[in-house]
Amino acid sequence: MKKFNITVNGKTYAVEVEEVGTGQGGFAYQPVAQESQPVSDPKPKASPEPKAASAPQPQQQSAPASKASSGPVSGEIISAPMPGTILDIKVSEGQSVKEGDILLILEAMKMENEIVSPKNGTINKIYTSKSTNVNTGDPLVTIE
Repeated sequence: MKKFNITVNGKTYAVEVEEVGTGQGGFAYQPVAQESQPVSDPKPKASPEPKAASAPQPQQQSAPASKASSGPVSGEIISAPMPGTILDIKVSEGQSVKEGDILLILEAMKMENEIVSPKNGTINKIYTSKSTNVNTGDPLVTIE
């Protein structure tokens, strides 16, 4: 894991970059559940991992509240990596998926981005639908 300071529009952010093994022949989406913190505040740097672990829980609780009939959903939440529009959903709830399978197509800045499964599992919940606008960090699907 390498740490870098990135400056965007005059604001400096501390980011950590993990090198994915070379020679694997492709890119696998790894969800990030935390927002970048400014470098000038030392306290958030000391505890980014607990925030990442606790961040998906409020999102997970807010979605089932709109559908009271659905029970608690467990598993890994795949969140939107960037703001955009959902063009297509390639999976359905209860479907088995393998690592690297395409879950959704997200259009951002006139580019179609394939959101792929980070692991083998079963789709527990789909939080979005076609033509829906999503923001960075919005839950898309849960895989168990």
